[in-house]
Amino acid sequence: MSEMMDLLREAAKEDCVWKQESMKKHTTFRIGGPADYFAAPATREGICGVVRVCRELGYPFYVVGNGSNLLVSDEGYRGLVLQIYKNFCRIDISRAEDAGSESTKSIAEQKGTYILSAEAGAMLSVIAKRALEAGLTGFEFASGIPGTLGGAVVMNAGAYGGEMKQVLLAATVLTREGEIREIPAEELALGYRTSAVPENGWIVLGATIALQKGDPEAIRRRMEELKEQRVSKQPLELPSAGSTFKRPEGYFAGKLIMDAQLRGYTVGGAQVSEKHCGFVVNRGGATASDVCRLIADVTAKVKESSGVTLEPEIKMLGEF
Repeated sequence: MSEMMDLLREAAKEDCVWKQESMKKHTTFRIGGPADYFAAPATREGICGVVRVCRELGYPFYVVGNGSNLLVSDEGYRGLVLQIYKNFCRIDISRAEDAGSESTKSIAEQKGTYILSAEAGAMLSVIAKRALEAGLTGFEFASGIPGTLGGAVVMNAGAYGGEMKQVLLAATVLTREGEIREIPAEELALGYRTSAVPENGWIVLGATIALQKGDPEAIRRRMEELKEQRVSKQPLELPSAGSTFKRPEGYFAGKLIMDAQLRGYTVGGAQVSEKHCGFVVNRGGATASDVCRLIADVTAKVKESSGVTLEPEIKMLGEF
């Protein structure tokens, strides 16, 4: 154990590695046992170093942002959790003609006048605020999504008619071979809550998006409208992992769950939100086992009542 810790700290070149870190502190569900190791580097070099050690030793690792779409087992995770979040969140804005690579510049000039570049740990809400301050439009849809840019690229995050594939120019990734590459958006196979990132074993380090000049007041109004919709319709006052289920083609998960008479259905400390049936919330003291059983019950009862099979949208880490 101590030898592994020494290797990780040396590779990270900073004091950013911990043992037996409770994942309750790092998920919006506020659920989860300890990870054997937890690393939160502040540099690309640190991230690359930690990943290199894990890959050379065949040691399991899992990348997280702010843990907004994640359920961690009550037993925790037997491996290393690599967090790319608050320590890795720089944001820059430039005109298209000042873009770094020729390919990005060319695409940016077609899609928009300005480029916003950010590290993977930047929160979408913070990016949207920076865009507003610069009078740039196109990212309003993401202003209330409670995740990081890295996770948004991996999942092609979207809301209220917008999604990442509409604005994304390219993602900077760390490959399985340890190379840092810029992958154009069209090579990321962005679909409904999916991308080519996981299957290729890539780790998103940052991304560039194209935005247009807009009216700051109109941008602000749109962001306020979306905020009001979220506050009024979603259970933001309780810990959750956001929308629990993917949207079945032709249906809405929340409506199917409500029609199955499951509003407020409870297992232990986990509950189908009374405010929005598409959310499972932690009413207090919920375990990962509670959430898993609730998801299984809801899936079975919705299948019975409507014939539709729901699929979880949230990611699960550890043994269940």
